[in-house]
Amino acid sequence: MIKAKKSLGQNFLVDQNIIDKIVNIVEIKNKNILEIGPGTGNLTKEILKKRPSKFLTIEKDYDLVKLLREKFESNIKIINKDILKIDENYLSDETLTVYGNLPYNISTEILIKWILNINKKKIWFNYLILMFQKEVADRIVSDYNTKNYGRLTILANWRLKIKKICDISPSCFVPKPKIKSTLLLFEPKINFVKFMDSKNLEEITRIFFMHRRKMIKKPFLKLFNGNQNLALNMGLDLKLRPQNLDFDTYFNLTKKYEFLRS
Repeated sequence: MIKAKKSLGQNFLVDQNIIDKIVNIVEIKNKNILEIGPGTGNLTKEILKKRPSKFLTIEKDYDLVKLLREKFESNIKIINKDILKIDENYLSDETLTVYGNLPYNISTEILIKWILNINKKKIWFNYLILMFQKEVADRIVSDYNTKNYGRLTILANWRLKIKKICDISPSCFVPKPKIKSTLLLFEPKINFVKFMDSKNLEEITRIFFMHRRKMIKKPFLKLFNGNQNLALNMGLDLKLRPQNLDFDTYFNLTKKYEFLRS
C-alpha cells in the first residue's frame, strides 16, 4: 500500500462525488490532457473514461510512478520529474487541458511560474482545473480593498479568467489535511495588458506588497526615483495602502515603470 509522503505535500483525493464533479467541468473527449501529481490515480481513472486523445502526467514520486504504470500501462505517458523544473511550453505540440491537485507547499510558485512563462505566440493550455489550499484560492479570487488582495491576485487576474468551482472538505482526502481546499477553473485571457517583460509586473507588485499595511509612498518613490509629480499626473494618492489599488492601477504603474527604463 502506498503511503502519502508529507515531504512532497501529498494528500490523495478519494471522494468520488468530488472526482466526478472535476471531470465534468469541461468537455475532454478527444482532448489532450495533462495531470499534475496524479497520486494513486483516482482522478486519472475517471479522466480516461472520458476518452481523451492524449494523456500526459507529471509525477515526481517514483513509487507512485511505478504504481501508475501498473494500473494504466500505455494509456498514459508519465513524466517522472519535478514540475518546477519543466518548461511547460514544450510539453506538447497540442493545447492541453490541465488538472492538478497541487502540493500546497509549492502551489503558488507553480501558478506564478506558469503565468510569467506564458508564450506570447502560443498558449500551451486551454483550461487549468486546479486545487489549492482554500486560503490561497481566496487570495487568487479576491478583489481590491480586501485583506486577501495581493500580488497573487494581480498576477493571476492579469492573464487568466478565473472561476471558483467549490470548496472541498478535508474528509475528501487521505490523509486528511488540516485545512479546506478549493477548486478553481482558469482560462487564458485573449485581451490583456501587454508589457515589455512580465517580470516587471511581478517586481512592481513585490515591492508594493512587501509592507502591505503601510502607505504606498515609500515603495512608489523607490521605484520611480522620488518622482512625486508622476503620482500627481496619475491622480495617485500616496497615502493609500497597496490593497487599495485596483488591477488597472498596477498595470498602469508597470507601463510607466517600463517606459522610464526603456
